[in-house]
Amino acid sequence: MEHYAGLDVSLDETSICIVDAEGRIIRETKVATDPAVIAAVLTAPGIKCRRVGLEAGPLSQWLFSGLAEAGVPVICIETRHAKAVLKAQTNKNDRNDARGIAQMMRVNLYRVVHVKTLQSQQLRMLLTSRKLLLTKWLDIENDLRGTLRNFGLRVGPVSERRFEARVLELVDGHPMVAAIAGPMLAARAALREQFIVLDKMLIDQARADPVCRLLITAPGVGPVVSMSFRAGVDIPQRFAKSRAVGPHFGMTPRQYQSGQTDWTGRITKCGDEMVRTALYEAAQVILRRTDRWCSLKAWGMKIAQRRGMEKAIIAVARRLGVILHRMWVDGTEFRWGKEPVAA
Repeated sequence: MEHYAGLDVSLDETSICIVDAEGRIIRETKVATDPAVIAAVLTAPGIKCRRVGLEAGPLSQWLFSGLAEAGVPVICIETRHAKAVLKAQTNKNDRNDARGIAQMMRVNLYRVVHVKTLQSQQLRMLLTSRKLLLTKWLDIENDLRGTLRNFGLRVGPVSERRFEARVLELVDGHPMVAAIAGPMLAARAALREQFIVLDKMLIDQARADPVCRLLITAPGVGPVVSMSFRAGVDIPQRFAKSRAVGPHFGMTPRQYQSGQTDWTGRITKCGDEMVRTALYEAAQVILRRTDRWCSLKAWGMKIAQRRGMEKAIIAVARRLGVILHRMWVDGTEFRWGKEPVAA
């Protein structure tokens, strides 16, 4: 007889529920959150699991890889979808969540989440770490600007290389303020130094990656955008059609229709925020800073004239995602198109 299992994962322990084809509970237990320990329960004598459900989360990639290597038919399911199904339960606890996930596996009521490859996970870590250092570096600069303004000391427009010298110049003659600003400037210098290291690493990775070199031929796409798109998509073949990229990254309008009510709202903003932000920033560059004519920009400017620039940027970002995916699949560079000749 085939069995179905649900895993409710926490940092230290994981609740496991195994049910049969009729929905009867065969076994329930709580074990340490470790792929080998969990696999031992799911592959015990008398247990033949057809599907094992695991919610997407911080530990899901590690557990998924370990269970898959152990031969467990594990499936990573979408968190919001699982939450909506499990809300029907009266009491929420780890055991009941594991039971609910097991029943979802049994009746085939789940939405699969793609678990990224190790290479994409590493690229994503590089991108997020670089962004974190940049954010903290700018936070310190903005904090110094704000606090010095309280003493009538204005930093004003200054390059990043001149920022430290400008602050030291302003606090000269203010011993207490200078003593406080010194550690802040030292922290800023350390963050800037390490940011440069990660930024160079990212650029080198983009230059060495043939996919990123191909994507960079599109307008508005540089190392950060190309790397973000590459890490987010991971395997282009998982999208049957290129136009599915837009909805996957939350760049299509939300719709609500019931009876006589039918309205379209803002974009869903579901999926990978890093990819969505990268495509949005690339679309801004295309519409506002790219001088060379291309059919994508011409199409976006027509939308801007009818609906406004903000909606045009969203539309261009969505179409750019489709184009980048098709470029990746076909192995072709961006086609700028021919500018129409004025009559």
